[in-house]
Amino acid sequence: MGRIKTSLALGVLGFILSGCSVVAPPYPPSLDNVQTLRNSGAAPARVGTFTESGPGVKHPMSLRANSLESPYGGTWSAYLSEAVTRELTMAGKLSPTADVVISGTLLRNEIDAAIVTASGDVSARFVVKKGETVRYDQVKSAHREWDSSFAAAVAIPKAVSEYGYTVQALLATLYADPAFLDALK
Repeated sequence: MGRIKTSLALGVLGFILSGCSVVAPPYPPSLDNVQTLRNSGAAPARVGTFTESGPGVKHPMSLRANSLESPYGGTWSAYLSEAVTRELTMAGKLSPTADVVISGTLLRNEIDAAIVTASGDVSARFVVKKGETVRYDQVKSAHREWDSSFAAAVAIPKAVSEYGYTVQALLATLYADPAFLDALK
């Protein structure tokens, strides 16, 4: 019996150490972000194209010996687009016929499932246009940290779940910018 347990334990350890690909959960909209948009006085907008640029955006993202993939078409720019879409929808500020369009370029997208303190960094350039006129064009960034663990079985799931909250923090910095909210009016 002891030999079977040892073999099973080594098999599980081998699976964990061999690495596997994990799909991030769907974006969890932030109620604070939604409330900020709802109270902003902004007119309805539509979501345009979100792209990626630079070496700070990798597909998939590395999490120790594992990797993290986007649940939206395999791209992190699609994840960011979905996050903006969900929060605008929940705030009652999304309209497919609006003449104000929010688009963006994801510039940095990293998660570090470190042993003691893990972190996430996300940066994007957001552009708001009304017709052909650019009303807003700025880069926003967010950095978050959380407690981690030496054990990959604890650290990896925690980092996966924290990714969505890191994107929430990025969007909170965007929505807190009066110039962004004015561009939506």
